[in-house]
Formats: sequence, C-alpha cells, structure tokens
Amino acid sequence: MSKTDIAIIGGGINGASTALELAKNGLKVTLLDKHSICKGASGVNAGTLTMHMTRAQLIPYAKKGWELWMSTNKWLSKDIDVEKRNGLCLAFTEDEEKLLNERSKIRKEYGADIEIISKKEALRIDPNINKNIKCAAFCAMDGYVSANQTGYAYSKALKEHKVKILNNFEVTEIEFSENNYTILSKTGEKLISKKLILATGVHLNKALELLNIKVNIKCLPQQLIVSERMPKVMDTVITVANGKLSLKQFKNGTVLIGGGWPGIGSAEENFTATKSENLIGNMRLACHAIPKLKRSRVARVWLGLEAETDDAMPIIGELPDFNNAYIIGSIHSGYTSGPYMGKLLAKKILGEDVDLSLFDIKRFL
Repeated sequence: MSKTDIAIIGGGINGASTALELAKNGLKVTLLDKHSICKGASGVNAGTLTMHMTRAQLIPYAKKGWELWMSTNKWLSKDIDVEKRNGLCLAFTEDEEKLLNERSKIRKEYGADIEIISKKEALRIDPNINKNIKCAAFCAMDGYVSANQTGYAYSKALKEHKVKILNNFEVTEIEFSENNYTILSKTGEKLISKKLILATGVHLNKALELLNIKVNIKCLPQQLIVSERMPKVMDTVITVANGKLSLKQFKNGTVLIGGGWPGIGSAEENFTATKSENLIGNMRLACHAIPKLKRSRVARVWLGLEAETDDAMPIIGELPDFNNAYIIGSIHSGYTSGPYMGKLLAKKILGEDVDLSLFDIKRFL
C-alpha cells in the first residue's frame, strides 16, 4: 500500500498534462493507467492541431493549447515532432462555400484567426489542392504533432518531475472515507490519496460509476489511414467544409488521413474493427481534395476510441458531493486543447481562480 497527495486515473494527454503541472507546483502525484502512458486514444490520434475542426466555444482554449504545443521544448520535451503548418479548409460547391463562411465567421467571433480566401489565393498557398474549389478558409494557426511520440515525451517529463507512474493498474474500486480515497486495482494493489482526478477517456462513465455517478459517455471508434512514403504532395493541413477529413503529410513522406470516419468498436470490450465502406469514402474524399494522392497506396489502417458527451462539450472540474475529487475528459479536438485544459484543471486544484463553469458535470446530473 502506498500514499500520495493526488491520484490521477488515466494516463492520456489530459491526465498526463494535469499531472505534470501539479508536480511542477510541488504536489506528490501518482498517475495510474490500465495500460501505459498515452497508449490509448492519445497515442493513436491523428495529432492534428487545428482551429478549423474545433467547436467555436472551445476556440480560446484550443489557441492556448496550440501555443503550448509550439513550445514543447520549454514545458514537455524536445523529443517530439511538432510541426507548424498553414491550414486550409476547402469548399467545392456554392452550398459548401456558404457553410464555410458561416462556420468561419462564428469561429472568428470566438477568436480564431480564420480568413476566407479566393481559389487563386488558396492555390498560391498550396498548388497541390483540387483546382475546382470555390474558395477556402485559411488559418496560419495549424499543424500537427506525431501522436506516437507523446507517450515517450510525457513519461520522460513526468519522471523528471518525480511523478510516480503505475502502468497496468486497472482500477476496480474507489472508496472514500476520512478525507482520503482508497483506490484498489484488479491485482489487489492499493493506493491511498488525498485528492482524486478521473481522466479515463472513453472509460469515464465506468470510472464515475465507481463513485455512483452516472453520465452517458459515447464511444466513437475513429479510423485512421496512413499511406506509403511518397514525394511531396501537399504543403498544408487540409480539412473540408462539408465532410470529415483531416489530411497532412509528414516529413518522411507518409500521408495521414483522418477526420472522424467511424469504424466499429466498443470501449467495454476493448474491441475495434475497420468499416470498409468508410475507409473507401475517406480515401475518395482525400483524393478529391489532393488529386496527387490517387498515386498513393495505403500502408496501414488503425482505430482509436474517442469519448464524447451528449452535448459534445468537455467535462472538466469538481465532482459534486465529493471532497477533492475532479474530472477531465471528452474534449472535442482534444489533442489541440488537451495540454492547456490539463493546466487549467491543475490551477483550479492549486486554488487559483479558474472559471470552468462551461464544462461543469452538473449539467448532466
């Protein structure tokens, strides 16, 4: 049996970011994960850092998160590939042009530096895009992070700041008494903590049930595709006005195609399977946006399980009826915002005046 100031259940971007910020401020932190750090959705994510696909209300948080990603050498690690790129969201029809204008206007009202540009301007920025577009939305605040490197980067930073990491710690029971939380694992391990944070991604509902709190958390099995290496076919991060697509080319020449085309999956059963018609649809849309992709070949397909609440907004803050218990998760475009959201929750726990009312779990209870 061991003791800690604060136990964080869930070692993805949200949990790891919160742990790192708390440890930097002197707390004794233990981070638990049923597998290992950033090996769930955070490790298989497309890693797109974009305003174009972020919900309007979350733009201020996404901008802060983007800025953190662009300075990982200062707060996380030098051992992670983060690229700043221009972002283009493409419209191919008059209806899509209208939709793009409306969405961009709303995001701009929330602080996104997005401008509608002409076809000529878009082709000047990236001559590889489909020349049949009507217009595009441009944002210089875009880019990507190599998600498969985040686990190593966070693990290294957490250890440097004395965070105790317990991998393969599957929580089966949480008891609260005498201002302490007793956390029991499937293998019989026991941890006693003064404070508790739930950051378990698609398993948030299961973790909440251990405290007799019921909230519906949807599980979205998102498919991702990576191509074989090929010559340079794009200079920007691409999304589209009316469709699910995120598209980027890495330094090694591979192209990552994502955007939310669902597969088949279950968080409860830890099961995923591809859905062929959606893979084909995603590839077709990618080739329509960047015609040179028609010469590419698929190297690998995989899935990640993404958590979403009923209103598609995050849950961040205190848990009602419990002392020193908190939650963070279900963040739309969570890779972009995750580090900043973790920082905000840490500040709240440290006693700073932080407004998290937009993300209060009470709206579901």
